[in-house]
Amino acid sequence: MLAYRHAFHAGNHADVLKHLVLAQVLRYMNEKDKPYTLIDTHAGAGGYSLQGRYAHKKDEFETGIKPLWGESGLPEPLADYVQLVRDFNDGGKLAQYPGSPAIAQRILRDTDRLRLYELHPTDYRILESFLSSRPHTQVDMSDGFNAIARDLPPPSRRGVLLIDPSYELKTDYGKVVHAVRDALQRFAQCVILVWYPQIQLVEAAQLPKRLTAAAAAAPKGWLNATLSVAEAGPDGFGMTGSGMFVINPPWTLHDALAQSLPVLVDKLGQYDGARFSIEQQAA
Repeated sequence: MLAYRHAFHAGNHADVLKHLVLAQVLRYMNEKDKPYTLIDTHAGAGGYSLQGRYAHKKDEFETGIKPLWGESGLPEPLADYVQLVRDFNDGGKLAQYPGSPAIAQRILRDTDRLRLYELHPTDYRILESFLSSRPHTQVDMSDGFNAIARDLPPPSRRGVLLIDPSYELKTDYGKVVHAVRDALQRFAQCVILVWYPQIQLVEAAQLPKRLTAAAAAAPKGWLNATLSVAEAGPDGFGMTGSGMFVINPPWTLHDALAQSLPVLVDKLGQYDGARFSIEQQAA
């Protein structure tokens, strides 16, 4: 698990979907004056160079953020996400990509609490240097799955939980479901965002169904959005897309994604079968 570095995948199509959804959820949370807590269980380094050797090993950003970079006339939710990436690059050329903590840092208000967890020692040191001085922020080198018992319920009774492990270990799938159940038991109103890959594994295929069952305890139901952009490799393996399963979703999220996902299919799709889906169930 400690061998995983998100820098290899920074700015790819999965990051685009994840950070589009994250930004929309946080914008919605900002509509109320009352502060909230964001918990990021697998925070990574916070930001990534797209010019370094890690990102260039696969150049996954070339079929992720890059096709959106110079586009005008994007739907407002998608344009907002791209602007966040532009701001991270200080308005210059596309050289850096913000991770979830950097996206959050640009949206959260000073009164909002940020709890970041990262096990990889190098990524932790980068993250700690980047964000530890932010008000109401805690950066820990520990297992984010264990953070739920520590951080929920939040003091203000408003909270967002982002769960996005690498899934390099098959046990992560079960841990995610357990974490969701634990979070809802401790704080049923929590907005929970689970990112998951679309890969050729039974555990991956079953995860949305298991999350649907776990979300039965959520007072505001759930939303499941997927973006499928690529075909499996010649060996039948490889990530073909990803999904975001959102529990207690903002009521605005469905329409924001309905505007944005067709554009992502058009801009990021790598074969004729590229597609998206949005499924939602109210409580």
